[in-house]
Amino acid sequence: MNNILVTGCAGFIGWRVSQILLSMNKGVVGIDNINNYYDPEFKRWRLSTLKNDTRFSFHKLDIGNYKRLKDIFVSNKIDAVINLAARAGVRASVEDPWVYLDTNTKGTLNLLECCKDFKVNKFVLASTSSIYASVKMPFKEDAKTDTPLAPYPATKKGAEVLCYSYRYLYNLDISIVRYFTVYGPAGRPDMSIFKFIKNIYAGKPIPVFGDGNQTRDFTYIDDIADGTLRALKPLGYEIINLGSDHPVKLNYVIKLIEKSLGKKAKIKHLPMHPADITATWAYIEKARRLLGWQPKTDIKEGIEKTVKWFLENKEFLSDSSDSLG
Repeated sequence: MNNILVTGCAGFIGWRVSQILLSMNKGVVGIDNINNYYDPEFKRWRLSTLKNDTRFSFHKLDIGNYKRLKDIFVSNKIDAVINLAARAGVRASVEDPWVYLDTNTKGTLNLLECCKDFKVNKFVLASTSSIYASVKMPFKEDAKTDTPLAPYPATKKGAEVLCYSYRYLYNLDISIVRYFTVYGPAGRPDMSIFKFIKNIYAGKPIPVFGDGNQTRDFTYIDDIADGTLRALKPLGYEIINLGSDHPVKLNYVIKLIEKSLGKKAKIKHLPMHPADITATWAYIEKARRLLGWQPKTDIKEGIEKTVKWFLENKEFLSDSSDSLG
């Protein structure tokens, strides 16, 4: 596999996956619509770090646009697809479910159709731990996942089921990786860890939904990218959790950030959203067995690296309205 199509290449995970592929001397055909879910300047900054490499080509388009997407397959030799383009965010999906359907489900369908028509056999779909709701922990891949609590996981479930259909009908080789709360340098500014770092640094209150005792299986970006790339191997059809297997309380994460910044947090407690899950925990034996994958960065080290990146880039971030505002 010498040429990989990476959708969502200006997003947090797509950017890191693209960086690593380029370091492996692979060609990357990148797609992103640079939407305004959060400040597009942040996405353009990530993109600028990729564009200097001649093996990277960028196409600004929405995967929901089948005709334009098909043109990419016509004009490029593609060996595999990693679909990281998605509308993310549980709460935001409740406000505007239609855009989630267009990108997460219809966009995946468009990519699968192109893979079928252009004989691209390997497809990797990024899915989410939010798909697990009211099931026993740790979350296992064979658990019941047909009771999503919001349009975001519902549209991701729809994408997963379409992948199964295309495996059955056309024998595509498909890996579905379910991510557990990804964080790290250049992460999404709408996610809790980034918000906590920038607000504590700026002396502003941090928004904490509930009492802060909810737990999350926070997983460092480099571990997620590594697992995603390992999932390019031939697997048939598999759903695989990628998580740290070590959930921690939100209050503990806040203390780690306070220590790294040397500043005390001002906490503003907000009511829990009905679509929020109170705890996540990934069972990762399947990833170990099939991918030889193991998370390497614990939460303490990951927070230190994330805070370090933030402090080194705060000048750029201060120019981004959604980042330090």
